[in-house]
Amino acid sequence: MGDATNPDQPLSYRDAGVDIDAGNALVERIKPAVKTTFRKGVETGIGGFGGLFSVDRDKYRDPVLVSGTDGVGTKLMLARLLDRHDTIGIDLVAMCVNDILACGAEPLFFLDYFATGKLELDQAQQVIEGIAEGCRQSNCALLGGETAEMPGMYGAGDYDLAGFAVGVVERDRIIDGRRVAAGHRLLALPSSGPHSNGYSLIRKVLERSGADPSMALGDHSLGEALLAPTRIYARTVLALLEDHAIDGLAHITGGGITENITRVLGDSLGIEVDTAAWPRPDVFDWLQREGGIEATEMLRTFNCGIGMVLLVDGAEADTVSAALQDMGEDVFDIGRVVTVADDGERVRYL
Repeated sequence: MGDATNPDQPLSYRDAGVDIDAGNALVERIKPAVKTTFRKGVETGIGGFGGLFSVDRDKYRDPVLVSGTDGVGTKLMLARLLDRHDTIGIDLVAMCVNDILACGAEPLFFLDYFATGKLELDQAQQVIEGIAEGCRQSNCALLGGETAEMPGMYGAGDYDLAGFAVGVVERDRIIDGRRVAAGHRLLALPSSGPHSNGYSLIRKVLERSGADPSMALGDHSLGEALLAPTRIYARTVLALLEDHAIDGLAHITGGGITENITRVLGDSLGIEVDTAAWPRPDVFDWLQREGGIEATEMLRTFNCGIGMVLLVDGAEADTVSAALQDMGEDVFDIGRVVTVADDGERVRYL
């Protein structure tokens, strides 16, 4: 390496803070994990300029591609605080895959973007191996990605993540909520924790409370409860769709229960939700208590224990619920779709 302070010394990219060799070493480290995500349709391996994927035309008559993109938000700052980087990649995949799943799409492939000020190989490897794990959980190929080393843009140890998923659904099986009517039931699948939403508020609660992340909270520590990776619902929901009609799906992400279910409803429809219909995980009780957060704010910021809601015809709700239980799922009937009242209120908590 040259002397970057000597005006007569030739400069290299490494003098500017970018280590090409480290980037190449990372690619070699992650190749085994990436290959474990490959599925039918993958046409290329890691390292090319683009990833190729072919849709199975024997399986789909009129395929429609569905895409979704997201990040992990300030949950990354908590991962850095706790020096735990092996699950944050699962969050990244989950936030994208669960969104396209809400259209009834089967995830096909995923691409990630990892940006940092200085590439730390062990840290980056943990993150990307977590991404590969998320892809395995959703049967989604990690088809490629980008690692960007940008000195001066990020502080020491900082990094950012973004990604996108592409899935496919038969045109006549797209789930868009058009068949949802008053009387449909809301069948809910539990979350694994806060998932990847509301972490700016979570960090504020941690700051205000002065709590030690290692403190016990139920069967885990507070830190473990807050860093629990976002649950991926792909295998359960896709298996259910093979034999049962689901007229609407809502991924409970930013905006919580209050704002996400109505996204798949017509303007004349709303929901009634019974907040006593499911057990709320300890971490949400702790957040509300320590932050002095009002109940309405909890329900429009956090998932409060519900990660995915299925909107099902009332006559089929018991059958669908039984099918989910046969898969080993906990499922909660949390309410129903209703016609919007004269006051225009679309979400009513009981």
